[in-house]
Amino acid sequence: MNAGFLATDGATVTITNATVNTTAQNGNGVFSYGSGTTVNVSDTTITTTKDNSGGIQTTGGAAMNVTNLTVNTAGNSSAAIRTDRGGGTVVVDKGTYTSTGYNSPAVYSTANVTVKNATLNAENSEALVIEGQNSITLENTNVTGNMSSTEGSSSDNNVHNVMIYQSMSGDAESGTATFTMKGGTLTGRNGDQIYVTNTHSVITIEDVTITNQDTSGRLLAVLGNDATRGWGTGGTAGANGGQVELTTTNQTLTGAIEVDTVSTLNFTMGKGTNFTGTINIVKNTEGGTAVDNNAVITVEEGATWTLTGNVKITSVTNKGTINLNGYTITLADGTVLK
Repeated sequence: MNAGFLATDGATVTITNATVNTTAQNGNGVFSYGSGTTVNVSDTTITTTKDNSGGIQTTGGAAMNVTNLTVNTAGNSSAAIRTDRGGGTVVVDKGTYTSTGYNSPAVYSTANVTVKNATLNAENSEALVIEGQNSITLENTNVTGNMSSTEGSSSDNNVHNVMIYQSMSGDAESGTATFTMKGGTLTGRNGDQIYVTNTHSVITIEDVTITNQDTSGRLLAVLGNDATRGWGTGGTAGANGGQVELTTTNQTLTGAIEVDTVSTLNFTMGKGTNFTGTINIVKNTEGGTAVDNNAVITVEEGATWTLTGNVKITSVTNKGTINLNGYTITLADGTVLK
């Protein structure tokens, strides 16, 4: 049945104070499948040991309501909180959700996933993935990822902690991906903090403690990809950039942001934002045709941007404070601010 416990065909199920163990490949722990199906699970321990075995799985338009679980997955491609084709709605409150396999984020979303007051750990994978027109919303949640630089199917494209993309596999409809995080912590142990490719996304971050333990990793990378995995219309390299609308409030940020010439970033540093770092437009590695407005930056009243190196962006609107710190900002029209 592809699960330790499967609910389908419009069932409504309540599970509490249970233990669920699976030791078969494709053995998800608790699985809610199909429109009208709802699983409510609380105070339960779920353990899966083989590949393709998520802790909790929601697909086909089903719903999953979760309270205070302990979830551990050990296989590859076994996200602790997992969704797949057809998506649905997942709401998680409290608990600890841990994956140890490769390609096994703590949350893989092809659905609308909300997590509050929880701990999410991916010990050998990126922490969070959003595919296509879907979302992850986090509130007061502690997130840690540790993606391998050599193992896992997507490490050859980019190493990162949060990935927002469209795979073109049909598992997720194309459209705007939404990542919202308020409170809590976001810790990346390897690679870039956030990587966006081949999709439009809206990212909103407020009062989050963000730590990148990889000193060479970027804060945000908005880039096309080489299309070897089919991530792009017609599988065309150089035509599969990311489009990001990023807004931060009461947020401390440190690091480098890079946007390639086939991608766009509209970054609004809202009130209480303190960003120490650089933003730069870089050439698309596949030689794709450049698009306009690669990096449009707004510094709102009450926000501060302190440069740590030279910057190349499309344009900047400053209502707050920019500390050039001895560096320059070069705009697309050739203007140099110094």
